[in-house]
Amino acid sequence: MSRRIAALGLGAVAVIAAATLSQGGAQAAPGAGAMTNLDTSAGNRRAAVNGLYDWSKGGYRGGQNLPGAGDVNSNQTCQITPQELSSQYNVKPNDGADDSAGLQSAIDAIKSSCSNSANYNKLSLITLPAGELVVTRELHVDADYLIIRGAGMTQTKVVYRPDNNTLYDALTEDKSDWDEDGMTYGQGKGGWLWPGRGLFRVQSRGVHSSYSSDYSSAPANRKDIFEGTVNVHWKSGVKLREKAGDKGFSARTGDRVVHLASSGSITALKAGEFVNIRAANSQKFYQEQQALPTTWPLLNMHMRQQIFTIASVNTSQRTITLDKPLEFDVPVDSTSDGSPPLAGGAYDSKAAPLVDPVVGVGFENFTFTQDMPNLNKAEAVNNYGNMDPRAEMHGIVFKWAANSWVRGMKAEMTGSHPIVTEEAKNLQIVNNELDGSWNKGKGGNGYFRGSRVWDSLYSGNTSRNLRHFTFQWSASGNVVIGNDFDSDLNLHGGWERNNLFELNTVKVNYGHRSGNCRANCGDEGGGGPDDSNWFPIWWGAGKKAVKWSGASGPKNVFFNNTMTKQLATNGPFQEYYPDKQRIYIFGWNGTGYKHLDVGGTPIADWAKNEQRDYTGGHGIDATKTENGQSLFLKNAGR
Repeated sequence: MSRRIAALGLGAVAVIAAATLSQGGAQAAPGAGAMTNLDTSAGNRRAAVNGLYDWSKGGYRGGQNLPGAGDVNSNQTCQITPQELSSQYNVKPNDGADDSAGLQSAIDAIKSSCSNSANYNKLSLITLPAGELVVTRELHVDADYLIIRGAGMTQTKVVYRPDNNTLYDALTEDKSDWDEDGMTYGQGKGGWLWPGRGLFRVQSRGVHSSYSSDYSSAPANRKDIFEGTVNVHWKSGVKLREKAGDKGFSARTGDRVVHLASSGSITALKAGEFVNIRAANSQKFYQEQQALPTTWPLLNMHMRQQIFTIASVNTSQRTITLDKPLEFDVPVDSTSDGSPPLAGGAYDSKAAPLVDPVVGVGFENFTFTQDMPNLNKAEAVNNYGNMDPRAEMHGIVFKWAANSWVRGMKAEMTGSHPIVTEEAKNLQIVNNELDGSWNKGKGGNGYFRGSRVWDSLYSGNTSRNLRHFTFQWSASGNVVIGNDFDSDLNLHGGWERNNLFELNTVKVNYGHRSGNCRANCGDEGGGGPDDSNWFPIWWGAGKKAVKWSGASGPKNVFFNNTMTKQLATNGPFQEYYPDKQRIYIFGWNGTGYKHLDVGGTPIADWAKNEQRDYTGGHGIDATKTENGQSLFLKNAGR
């Protein structure tokens, strides 16, 4: 078998794809559907394979089982039944009335009465009734240790009809997308809402004292700009200093100790609590991504970051010790590694505590949808534009959240992403059905998206009629196993790394391409109409991805997936990376990061380069093979 067939094998013989594998039961076949019966419990997880990341702690609480009946608080105050929702909160199914206020009041009651004394084995429960409920504004699920459970995926349905104070009233000049920059009030910026509004938002509503005046006077469509900013902005973050003997760097890859600046309060940094280590972008970091020279502005941001648990704090030495090693170098600021300044001069790296993370929240056993009465669902199929940019609302948003889950849910026609993260860790997204979005185009809408998400597990999900399954913005340590997608596995950019994709069925039809767009279209090809295809894998090249987040990072692994791509209307589905025993490590040369290249020249864009051979030192390490069925599980049988 040639190196090229081993590496890509587009159209390779089926015998290769059906290679006999030991350890673990039946091989997933095209069209076999999501693997909803996978045993992902801690006892069935493998130790780390030599040279690869240790994924055994991925998912809820570092690999523990999702909660069962015995983990629900027996105190009836902390269990709100459908009958109590009706009698005490006026939440009644099938009456067409707005249930937003009642549902929010129920969540708030749990937060005030139960969350402070709850834990992972003493969870509160709100049980939704069978039938249809109507919601018109974002529900803030900021009560720790809370399950919101329906009567069943087909029995309970939450219909989202965003009101005028929820729909975006600031659009881009061409009216094609939500304009965060145009959505301002006082000190507040619309970008603080990122990734945008949703039906359920698992996030703190805390307002920092410096924003209290703006918050109190802001109109209804601007108040949420200021909520949660205690976590994401610089109010509680601590600047860093050099470690001894390492000029310009506070910590390096593999270190657990981070050196804090000699001044500034560190009282918010506490052992056992979460901290986000954020390394400033620098010119040298952009060079490493093969992104320079570029016509796009280089951003003073933190492409390298991760949420850790603080193992200990040394107040006299002003250091913190993390629960596990760093996966990236941490310069003191954007120039301390010897780089010239980016726009705006030096930009600080920081250790930013999550002052009020939301933990232990689960969604189970109901359907949600976004009602758009003037639009036709059929028109959204293979339409990679925005049909109503005002209504780019997500389904479930996890932001500054941890140890939470989504299980047995159905999302049908959301405004944008059905499930999305932004600063979250140890999530478990399992056995859900996601189908369709009204907006899948300009501005990056309609994804099944993991952004800034760490150590999480996506298993047994079925996704249809979405734009991508995506990891981006420093996402790391995540496992995607046994899912059934009709869209690509997308490494969107921003130094995502150490993610595992295995045992997924990915069947991408010819209609799945950005050129299929009928309203408010983007320009994904960069410089004209996009006539490229979306293959089962997408990789963020530096010169392309630098305009929004930078290149994809090291050691993203694809193993034992069943992937096919249709290259013409009504054409056959041809196999893609069909060697089931070969481990494909993207962004790696065997010893360090390697941008994908062709003959030594870094690719500027994955589009039109999807079928090239990057093995043999060109960005994909394919030297390892595995006789087992899974790198994550001991037994992956159906």
